[in-house]
Amino acid sequence: MQERFNYMKASPEAVKAVWALEEFVSQKAEIDPHLLHLLKIRASQINGCAYCVDMHVKEARMAGLSEQWIALIAAWRESPVYDERERAVLAWTESLTNIAQTGAPDGDFEALRPHFSEEEITKLTVAISTINVWNRIAVGFRAQHPIDQTN
Repeated sequence: MQERFNYMKASPEAVKAVWALEEFVSQKAEIDPHLLHLLKIRASQINGCAYCVDMHVKEARMAGLSEQWIALIAAWRESPVYDERERAVLAWTESLTNIAQTGAPDGDFEALRPHFSEEEITKLTVAISTINVWNRIAVGFRAQHPIDQTN
């Protein structure tokens, strides 16, 4: 697969607008960083965005999250590694990422309420939306992740 073109050069203003969302999510929204890793990895997996999966898995490792916790995100429903709060975020991430199929069901929304305020749910929803924007840009323009040195 080859990159289609350099979208950053093609429209710096458009990319700057997405970066403004990212800056809010990562610096101003005060979302638990490990939940951000969780939702970014899961949405990127669903969207098939190798660039973003690679980046966010590496960031999660650098943040000290365990290999098991990272590796099992794709199979979270089958693993006891994730607590109820994480499960609520994962379900909401899947619902919003697949919104055309799910319609964002009430059950997934209601699962958030015991763990998060309305403000926090709004910020989590913006974070999920933002990673979906990045995924669509990276997949759409065929952004290539770096290849690590192999042993």
